[in-house]
Amino acid sequence: MSTILRARWTQLVLGIVCMIMIANLQYGWTLFVLPIDQAHHWGRPAIQVAFTVFVIAETWLLPLEGYVIDKIGPRATVGAGGVFIGAAWVMNGLASNLTLLYVAAALGGIGAGFIYGATVGNALKWFPDKRGLAAGLTAAGFGAGSAVTVVPISNMIASAGYQTTFITFGLVQGAIVLLVALVLHAPPGPRPAHEVALSGGGMMAARPSPLHELTRDYSLMEVSRQPVFWVMYLMFVLVGAGGLIATAQLSVIATDFGVAKTPVTLFFMTMPALTFALSIDRVLNGVTRPFFGWVSDRIGRENTMFVAFLFEGLGIFALIAFAHDPISFVILTGVVFFAWGEIYSLFPATCGDTFGRKYATTNYGLLYTAKGTAALLVPLGSVLREMTGDWMTVLYVCAVVNIAAALLALLVLKPMRRAFIRRSMDLKAAERIAAAEARMAATRIA
Repeated sequence: MSTILRARWTQLVLGIVCMIMIANLQYGWTLFVLPIDQAHHWGRPAIQVAFTVFVIAETWLLPLEGYVIDKIGPRATVGAGGVFIGAAWVMNGLASNLTLLYVAAALGGIGAGFIYGATVGNALKWFPDKRGLAAGLTAAGFGAGSAVTVVPISNMIASAGYQTTFITFGLVQGAIVLLVALVLHAPPGPRPAHEVALSGGGMMAARPSPLHELTRDYSLMEVSRQPVFWVMYLMFVLVGAGGLIATAQLSVIATDFGVAKTPVTLFFMTMPALTFALSIDRVLNGVTRPFFGWVSDRIGRENTMFVAFLFEGLGIFALIAFAHDPISFVILTGVVFFAWGEIYSLFPATCGDTFGRKYATTNYGLLYTAKGTAALLVPLGSVLREMTGDWMTVLYVCAVVNIAAALLALLVLKPMRRAFIRRSMDLKAAERIAAAEARMAATRIA
C-alpha cells in the first residue's frame, strides 16, 4: 500500500467517504415514510418502528462490533458493512409486509454499525492529539452525507417510485463502501512508553508527555463500572432523543404545521420549505461536528457541551414559537440540527480522552448504545403528538432535556471526569514504575 494511502489524513478521508454512504439510512428515511404509507397503508407509527429497529441494531450491537473491529481491523468489517447496507435497501424496495421492512432495518443497522464504529474508532486511534476534530470530521460524513442526495432521492421517488429509489441507492452506496474498504487500515500500535529512570524512588520522563500518553487504557468491563461513564451515557440519551425525534418526524411535523410544500426563497434559491429544511439541516448537521469538535480541542469537552446543548434547547423553544412561518421553520430547524449533531464528535472524543486509545472503538461502542436507547423514545413522540393533538408538548420536552444536559455537563461531568483522569494518571505512573523496577530486577538477575 502506498505511503499516501497509509497516511493518517488519507485514512480519515476514506472513513468520511464511508460515512457519507451510510448517511441516507438514517437521514434519508423521512423521505420514504409517507410514500410507503400511501402504497401499503400500514400507518405511520408502524412504519416508524422500522426506523427504531434500525437505530437499535446500529447502536446496541456496536460494543460487540467494536470488539471485532479492535481485533481484526477496519478493512474486513467495513467491507461486510457495505454488503449489509446494500442488501438492506434492496430489501426495503422489495418489502411487501412490515416484517420484511423490519428485517431490512435490522440488517441495515448492523451494517451501518460496523461502518460507523470502524471509521470513528479509526479516527480516534489515528488522531489522539486531535480527537475532537478527527471524530467531528468523520461524523460530519454521517451528518451531512445525505445533503447532496436529498433532492435526487425526492425526485426519483416522485418519478420512479420509492421502491426503485431504495434499490438504486442501496446498490450504489454498498458498492462504494466495498471499494473503499479495500484500502482502509488501522494505525500502528501505540508508541512505546517513554524511557524512564528511577531516581530517588521517582519517575522521570525523557521528555514531556501529552495527556493521552499519561493516562491508562481501560477495557470495556472496567469502563462499564465507572460512574463517570454512565453520566456521559445519560447525557447522550437526553440530547440524542430530541434530535432523533426531529430526524424521523421532520416531514410529518412540517406537514402538520402546514409549511411542508410552501415555497421558500433563501440564498437565491427557491424550494418547498420541507425540502429546503432537509438540505440545510444536513449541511449544518455535518458542519457542526468538526466545528464543535475543534472548539472542544481548545476550550474543553464539557465547556463545549454546555454551550451547544443550551443553544439547542433555546433553538427548540424558538421553533415552537415561529415554526408556522415557512422561512422561520427552515432557519430554526437548521439551528436545532446545528446544535444537535455535535454529540457525535464530543462524546467519542470525550470517551477516548477518558478511557484511552487501545480499546477506543469498543468503549465508544458501549457509549453509542445511548443512541439506541434514545431511539426507543422516537415512537413515543408520535404517541404524545396523537394524545395532545400537536407537536408543542413534544418539542417542549426536547428543549427541557437539552438544557438539563447542558447543566449536567458543567456541574456534574466536568468535576467527575477531572477527578477520574487524575486517578488514571496516578495508576499509569505506578504501572510504569513497577514495570521499570521489574526490568531492572531482571537485568540484575541476568
